[in-house]
Amino acid sequence: MKIAIAGGTGLVGHTLTTLLQQQGHEVIILTRGQPKLEKGVHYVQWLNGVLPLEQLEGIEAFVNLAGVSLNDGRWTAEQKEAIYNSRMTATEEMLRIVTQLGAPPQVIVNASAVGIYPISTTATYNETSTQRAQDFLGKTVADWEQKALLAKQLGIRTCLARFGVILDKTAGALPLVVMPYKMFVGGTIGSGKQWLSWIHVNDVARAILYLIETSSLEGPINFTAPHAQRMKSFGKTVGRVLNRPHWLPVPSFALQLALGEKSVLVLEGQHVVPDKLVAAGFTFQFPTLEEALRDLYKS
Repeated sequence: MKIAIAGGTGLVGHTLTTLLQQQGHEVIILTRGQPKLEKGVHYVQWLNGVLPLEQLEGIEAFVNLAGVSLNDGRWTAEQKEAIYNSRMTATEEMLRIVTQLGAPPQVIVNASAVGIYPISTTATYNETSTQRAQDFLGKTVADWEQKALLAKQLGIRTCLARFGVILDKTAGALPLVVMPYKMFVGGTIGSGKQWLSWIHVNDVARAILYLIETSSLEGPINFTAPHAQRMKSFGKTVGRVLNRPHWLPVPSFALQLALGEKSVLVLEGQHVVPDKLVAAGFTFQFPTLEEALRDLYKS
């Protein structure tokens, strides 16, 4: 298949590109940088007034991962505006492109996040849950999804990949959580009761390809492993895998001082389950946290 990826140079995009090439697919990455051909991947300019219709003719799937990372810097008013606008702009441009192609792609997979669900220590959310968070992240994700779903009016199967906390050894939230354990000062973050709905980065890439290949899947789809963990249990598992003690608590106020509003990413959470992926027959390579961490930190 010929597959376009916006945001293809980030953590998920890099992992997905590697998987797609291994499976023999043609990959086009949309970038603000200069066009080039590197390691069999075509990098094509978009945004900034560039409309790469010729290069995208014949694509069968469009994966939109573009947007300023939630992990970049403090959530100042300026940063929150950049986080929001980058997602709206990229999704609007994706829609503009697919409407002008000779034949639109068969499927769009648009990134989203479990932050659309309200924070709770007691509720469990699946794709049929209608509760919506009213904080910055919840409203951003809701608007992002609403924009992406306009593709359905064009007759394009549209999937909303609601990412949980993506685990990777070198990027994302996990290195920050693991660092204290490597220094022998790891411990429970915040109350420890908050849920952390996680997923191994390899399973994210595999699940995106599964959405592309499975015509029965559409709408919101939770990208979380089947076994979410409360933060206290998560930390204990990190300590066990790394053979480090779990003993020094990290109080909430310390993280709030250090991270500001962004501290909600680790101090608060939701218990989110991947019912649609499981029902469709997707098999997780790393269904448990210990399996995921041992793969990432294997010697």
